[in-house]
Parts: sequence; C-alpha cells; structure tokens
Amino acid sequence: MKQVSRFLVVALVISLFGCGPQKQAQSTDEAPNEIMKAKLEDYKKVRLTADLTSLSEKEKKMIPKLIEAAQIMDGLFWYEAYGQKDSLLSTIEDEATRAYVKINYGPWDRLDNNKPFIDGVGTKPPGANFYPTDMTKEEFEAADLEGKASLYTFIRRDENGQLIAIPYYEMFSEEVQRVSALLLECADLAEDSGLKAYLKHRAEALLTDDYQPSDMAWMDMKTNGIDIVIGPIENYEDALYNYKAAHEAYVLIKDRTWSDRLSKYAAFLPELQRGLPVPDAYKAEEPGSDADLNAYDVVYYAGDCNSGSKTIAINLPNDEQVQLAKGSRRLQLKNAMRAKFDEILLPISKVLITPDQQQYITFDAFFANTMFHEVAHGLGIKNTINGKGTVRAALQEHGSALEEGKADILGLYMITQLHEKGELEGQIEDYYTTFMAGIFRSVRFGAASAHGKANMIRFNFFNEYGAFAQNEDGTYRVDFAKMKEAMDALSELILTLQGNGDYAGVDALVKEKGTIGAALQTDLSKLEAQDIPVDIVFEQGVEVLGL
Repeated sequence: MKQVSRFLVVALVISLFGCGPQKQAQSTDEAPNEIMKAKLEDYKKVRLTADLTSLSEKEKKMIPKLIEAAQIMDGLFWYEAYGQKDSLLSTIEDEATRAYVKINYGPWDRLDNNKPFIDGVGTKPPGANFYPTDMTKEEFEAADLEGKASLYTFIRRDENGQLIAIPYYEMFSEEVQRVSALLLECADLAEDSGLKAYLKHRAEALLTDDYQPSDMAWMDMKTNGIDIVIGPIENYEDALYNYKAAHEAYVLIKDRTWSDRLSKYAAFLPELQRGLPVPDAYKAEEPGSDADLNAYDVVYYAGDCNSGSKTIAINLPNDEQVQLAKGSRRLQLKNAMRAKFDEILLPISKVLITPDQQQYITFDAFFANTMFHEVAHGLGIKNTINGKGTVRAALQEHGSALEEGKADILGLYMITQLHEKGELEGQIEDYYTTFMAGIFRSVRFGAASAHGKANMIRFNFFNEYGAFAQNEDGTYRVDFAKMKEAMDALSELILTLQGNGDYAGVDALVKEKGTIGAALQTDLSKLEAQDIPVDIVFEQGVEVLGL
C-alpha cells in the first residue's frame, strides 16, 4: 500500500495541529509481551473466503482491483483514527503489540473504552484526528466557518492559528484519484448495468465529496453479483460531535439463495411504521418502499468497519434524503455472521443462558435479529418534530448510540409483529433468547462502541422491567412476556427522545444506564475466564481467495 502523502504536504504548508499524538509511543514493561498476547486472544482469527464459482471471469478480474481500492481506504482511516501509522509502528518491536495496534488502528483499545495500551500516547482525542487536539467545543461552535459540520471536512488551523475546513477530496487528493481510477476500471469490466452505473458515480463522488448521486445509483442496483461499499460513510469515530464520516470499504459477493429468502420483508416497512408504539407525530415519516434485503459473503474489510469489533450487517445509505426517497439497502454478511455465532454467541449461551432455554439459541434467529436490526434503521424518525433539524445533528455525539439502540429494539419489535402475522418461521422463544444472548456478546465491545453502549442501556432497562432473572447458578432465564413489555417501553422512549431531539434527555439516559454494573461485570469476567473471544479478526485478501 502506498503512503498517504497528500495530507503530509498539507500538514507542512499550513502547520496542522491535531494530526494524531505528537509524542511517539514506546512499548514498555507495563505492557509486556504476555499481556499483549492475552489481548490478542480476545480476537478469533477467521479466514475470509467465499464461493467464487458463480462469478464470471470479468467479475473475478474485478475483485483484486476492488481489494486494492479498499486497501487505500484503510490508509485513509488510519490517518483519521490516529495520524501517522508508520511513525507509530516503527517504535514498536514486540510483534504482539504491533498486531494489536493494527487491529485497533492505533494505540487505544477499542474493546476497553479506548484506554491506551502503550505508554506515552495519552488519552484518545474524542474527535480522533478530525479536529485539532487543542480545539475546544466553544471555539468550534463560535467559529464562522463554512463546512465545519460537514461529514467530509477536516478541521485544521492555518498559519495564524485560525480554524479552517479542508475537504476530504483535497486532503486525500492523490489517494482518491487512484481509487477513482480503479473503480472506473471495474466499471469497464462490469456486465451488470446497475453496478456499472454505481461504480462510475462513486468514482466521481470520491473526487468531489458529493455522494448523493452515487448513493441513489447504489439503491438502484438489483441484479449485481458483486458489490463494494466504499468511501467516507459512518461517523462513529468522531466521538466529539458525530459529524465526520470515516473511510472504509467492504468487498462483497451476493448469496442469491439466501437473498431470495429475504426479499419479501421490506414490503412490510410502511405497515410496521404505522404500528410503532408512539404518538402519530413520531411516526409520520414514510419509510422508503424501494428498500431491499440481501445476503452477502464479505471477502475484504478495510478501514472503519475493520477496526476493533467487526460489522456483520450493513444498512446504507445514511443520507436522510436518499432514505426517504428510496429507502435503504440491508446487507447481511453471512460468512462473518456465521463465524461470530459459532465462535462467540454459542459459547456465551453455554455459560450465561439457563440450560433449558439454550435450545432456543439458533443461527436462524441470530441471522434474523441481525437482519431486522438493519431493517429497523429505516423505521422511526429521521427529522425532529420541533424544528431542531435531523435527529443525527440534534443528538450530536449521542446520536449513533441511540440510533443503534433504536435499531436493536425495533428489530425485535419487527420480529414480534411478523411472527404474530405468521410471516416468520420458528418459535418466538428462539428470537427472544438469542436476542438476550446477543446483549452479552455486544456489551463486551465496551462504551467506546456505539453498539456496546446501546447494549448496556438495554441490559439495564430490561433488568428493571424483569425481562430476565438470574438463577442461583448465575445463568439467566428470559421472561418472554415481560421482555415484550420492556421492548415496547424502550421503543417508545427512544423514538420520543429522537423525535424531540432531546440531547439532555439522551445524555441523562446514557449516564444512568450506559454503564456496566458490578453484576454484569461478573458475568463478563466468566466469559473471559472461559477464553471466549470478544470478536473476530480476518485473514483476508487476494491470496486467501486463491485469485
């Protein structure tokens, strides 16, 4: 992978402050090799493979080019998350520490609330490397600066110390030109007209930071056999404001058999929206009817989605206008999902779910819970009802955690409704019990993760409602009737907070319930003692695929 060079030139010209920690890290006796090896064991290594026999020869030629483009995204995310990757890694001789740095894209442990695991680096800046580290919120909010809240600008200082905004396509000009060229090469190879159009639009978007036309084109794809999600997309890494999008990429191969099984569910979105347990004002928006569900095997992760805990399903685009016009696409990453179920969720259930309910832990329920989480992002409300703008803007750094919490709980609501209508196979006990085990899986991601924080809130909320009870042997028994009550109550609370753009209310909820109490910590320690991994890490690339 070539070095990210453009931003280094910009750094020299305008004296950037906040380009990652300036004090270089050194591995010390406080983080010896054995401790780092133990940390590495929190991640189960998985070979990321897929059946390529359904692909045409031209599609097989596209895969290496798409992976090369993804690798460039990886370098851009390194800069956004930390700063200069090579200067950090060059100071570390211990291989275990180097490997853990690579998993975390920096010296802060994403599974341990971003605590530094290398001496000398200090606390991770809330705004990562998107803003100057010496910038205060008051300074940012007082600045009359065009584009300061854009998803696609870095905030830096000029030679006079004043804040300026630099568009991504300028900061990363050399890199995005190379990625754009690779996508155009793939467009020439593409035999599917929808994929060809999307690749051309996305190639242009990377050069302009205008992503909406390519998002629309991505929504119009229906028959493509391969896909790539690429660019600055999610804003989890910006914990200061949740404004800035981070670069990432997934290279994907469609599983047509599983996709056919899922196709019917998107049609129920408008009906399910009308049935949400909130007043009409909070469900007045009509979810896009052109949404679709598909299953994929992912063959390459890069950047934001590859940092720390790995994504197993995708709901995009995030653009509220595109969602209202066309809905969204939900991509279930079946091979990665299967690895997490086999290596993590099943072992967790053996430790923490009461033996007579372990029969309800199934892959189909795990798949459905994950899928409907992504579908549920399309439900609810995107714009506040009181003129505070979008929910995302109004809730700032709390927006992502609350949105993930909404998707979790409304996903369970959707499952309940569809099961009662006879549209979903299996026992409702399967879905509820697997959902409960899933809380233990996701809460281990820690408060630094939006998903982890959402699960902490839900665990504490469900506990108060008696949705589960802990037996004398330490295992949990689900009370299915009370879980349904808790589901409805939490759905109403989250949707109301979002619709009101109630930042203070969300802040109070996070502080009160977004924590791991002593009893839950004891449960998590049991999982650690059983050497159950927290997440997965990949062996991936062209060689692994045999291309």
